[in-house]
Amino acid sequence: MSYVNNIRMFVRVYELGSMSAAARDQRVSAAVASARIAELEKHLGVRLFNRTTRALHATEHGQVFYTGACEIIEAIDRAEAAVMERSQSPRGTVFVAAPLGLGRRLIAPHVPAFKREYPEIDVRLRLSDRVIDVTTEGLDLAFHIGPLADSDLKVRVIAEIPRVLCAAPSYIAERGVPEDGKALVEDRHDCLNLRFPGAKEFQWTLQTDKGPRRFEVTGTLESDDGDVLTNWALDGCGIIMKPVYEVAEHLNSGALVPVAERTPPMATQLACLSPSRRFRDPKVQLFRDFMVVRCKEALEAQLPR
Repeated sequence: MSYVNNIRMFVRVYELGSMSAAARDQRVSAAVASARIAELEKHLGVRLFNRTTRALHATEHGQVFYTGACEIIEAIDRAEAAVMERSQSPRGTVFVAAPLGLGRRLIAPHVPAFKREYPEIDVRLRLSDRVIDVTTEGLDLAFHIGPLADSDLKVRVIAEIPRVLCAAPSYIAERGVPEDGKALVEDRHDCLNLRFPGAKEFQWTLQTDKGPRRFEVTGTLESDDGDVLTNWALDGCGIIMKPVYEVAEHLNSGALVPVAERTPPMATQLACLSPSRRFRDPKVQLFRDFMVVRCKEALEAQLPR
């Protein structure tokens, strides 16, 4: 398997553009990663990468080899998946990503139950509110909330997620209740922004009598962590737009109150995404199917009473 491992390492170095990043991805040291590439280059008799102190770029030979290397890895993965599909005990590692709020509330709580049911499958869960490139980052599965861009990824839609605009009673006592999106803008309400590198200008798409409309709202606080925004809203700092399941307990307790109810937010979509070569992998299918059921159950249970 050493030659296959060398090819896997080459593919990840090529895709990530970094020896150290590929080493972290494959869970080995940078020295091991470098040794695997050197061994592969020795076997092929060509240099696959040009290295400088600042950058690493594939050579012409490396670019040619990458296409064939991907085909080799995909063929091996398909063969292993076919064997595991007939096995009574699927095994391996599933690499999963999810947004922070979704991951903490709907995915992570059910991982122990999955592990008990499938003890030979390991789970590597990565939570982040930044935009994640599923293929480049070597993921088997990613849970996604929001519109889906066109891609080669396989998509399974899980549910439509209602959203709500809400604020703490203390904020409402000070600033009043905006009736709609127009009031949010004209009265310059403090809207709490979810922001991360590459994010678009802050807009909320709300339902109006004339159909969906984007409102350019403003605010003085922003974060790349959705739970931070919820805590700020609870402290009376402003208005948030959230999936209902994330703030259901606060709506039920009265700690947060719906606002702008004449123009509610558009519902958003919850889906899971997989690279094509991973979609039918038995261990990925098992994790995906398990979490789809648990997500649907949890979403129904967390709707406001």
